[in-house]
Amino acid sequence: MHTPPEKAEGKLGVLLPGLGAVATTLIAGVEAVKKNLAQPVGSLTQMGNIRLGKRTENRYPKIKDFVPLADLQDLVFGGWDVYSDNVFEAALKAKVLDPMLLHAVRPELEAIKPMQAVFDRAYVSNLDGDHVKQAATKADLARAVMEDIESFREANDCARVVMIWCGSTEKYMEPSAVHTCLELFEAGLQNNDPAISPSMIYAYAAIKLGVPFLNGAPNLTCDIPALMELAKQTGTPIGGKDFKTGQTLMKTILAPGLQARALGIKGWFSSNILGNRDGYVLDHPDNFKTKEVSKLSVLEDILQPDINPELYGELYHKVRINYYPPHGDNKESWDNIDIFGWLGYSMQIKINFLCRDSILAAPIVLDLALFGDLAKRAGMSGVQEWLSFYFKSPQTLPGLRPEHDIFKQLIKLQNTLRHLMGEDLITHLGLDYDQDLVEAL
Repeated sequence: MHTPPEKAEGKLGVLLPGLGAVATTLIAGVEAVKKNLAQPVGSLTQMGNIRLGKRTENRYPKIKDFVPLADLQDLVFGGWDVYSDNVFEAALKAKVLDPMLLHAVRPELEAIKPMQAVFDRAYVSNLDGDHVKQAATKADLARAVMEDIESFREANDCARVVMIWCGSTEKYMEPSAVHTCLELFEAGLQNNDPAISPSMIYAYAAIKLGVPFLNGAPNLTCDIPALMELAKQTGTPIGGKDFKTGQTLMKTILAPGLQARALGIKGWFSSNILGNRDGYVLDHPDNFKTKEVSKLSVLEDILQPDINPELYGELYHKVRINYYPPHGDNKESWDNIDIFGWLGYSMQIKINFLCRDSILAAPIVLDLALFGDLAKRAGMSGVQEWLSFYFKSPQTLPGLRPEHDIFKQLIKLQNTLRHLMGEDLITHLGLDYDQDLVEAL
C-alpha cells in the first residue's frame, strides 16, 4: 500500500528573496483571501479540480481537498530585499493592486519587513539598493542567510519553511567548473568565485537546511550539479526556472495545438513592452540574454524541428523585450505567427495579449510554495520535474529533454498527485470503457 505524504500540521513559512511586484502581489492577495475579500483565481491548488478513477465515477475533488496541502491560514510570509520598504509600502510602489485592497490588509503587510539582501550589482547592473548584507566571503553571506531562515522559523513558530526566488533576472551565465560538484562549489563560496551569483547563495543556504527551493527567474541558480548533489544529500526538493506567465504561457498553449494538427510554422515573432522593475532590469543586454535563452527554448522543445523538418525545419523565432515605464506592471505582448497548411498554403495568427505580469505570477508562487512543501513531506528530493507546469524553462534531470507542452505538463502534475495518494494513474486511453461495454453485452 502506498504511504500518503505526512499531514501539513503547523505553520508554513514562505520566504521570498525579492519583495517586489510579484512577491507583494502574492502576499497581499493571500491576506485578502484569508479575509474573504477575494478569490485565489489562477491558483491550481486552490481553484483546480482533479479527476479520480473512471469518468463514470464522477469523482472530481478540488486539489486542496485531495492532497494534504498547507492551509492558507497557516502561511507566514517573509523575505529579503535591497530596499527597506515594508510589504505595504513596496506594494503601493509596485502599483499592481488597488490601494483600497491594500489598505484592507495594511496591518498584515506593514508587519512584514524585509531582511537585508544578498546583492551584487555585477549580476544585476540596472539595480541598486542600500539594504544589503556586508561580508568578507560568499560563504559568510550563505551563513547569514541560513541564520535569517532559522531566526524567521523560530520567531514565527514555523513547523516548515519553503523558499521561492522572486528576485530579478541575473546576467547570463554558463555552467563552469565551480558548479560541477559540491566540494568545488563550497570552496568557491570561500574564495568569492565570480561564477557564484547571489541567487545561488540563497539556494545553497536553503538546500543546506533542507528547505525546498524553487526558482522563479531564468537564472542558473540551482540548475547546477553542485546544488543537485546537495539537494539529494539533504533530501530537499528543488526546481525551476522562470515563472511561466504571459507570452510564453500563450506559446505553450498554442504551439502544441498547431503541432497536434501537423500544421507548419515558418516564423514566430514575439515582442513585449513592460515598465516594472523586471522590465528595467531586462533593459540591460546581459540580463536580457538570460531571459531570451529561456523564452527561445520553448518552441524548439515543443516542435522538435530535428524530427519534423518539413514542418518546422526553417522556423525563425525572434523575441524582443522593451522597457516602457508608462505600462508599469501591465505587460503587453504581440505575436505574429506565420503558419502553413495543406499543400503549403500560408496563413497567419496574430495575438495581442494585454496581461498583468504579477497577477499571473502570484498564484504560481503560491502553488509552488504549497507543492514544494508537499514534496518535502512526501520524501521527494532533488529536481521536481512534475512542477514543470509552472516554468518557462523547466529544470530536468541531467540528459533529459524538458517537456514544454502545457497539457502534457498538467497530466504529469496530476498523475504525480494521484500517485502520492495511491490513486490509479489516468492515461486517457479509454479502452477499459470499451471492454466494460463488451462484458456488459
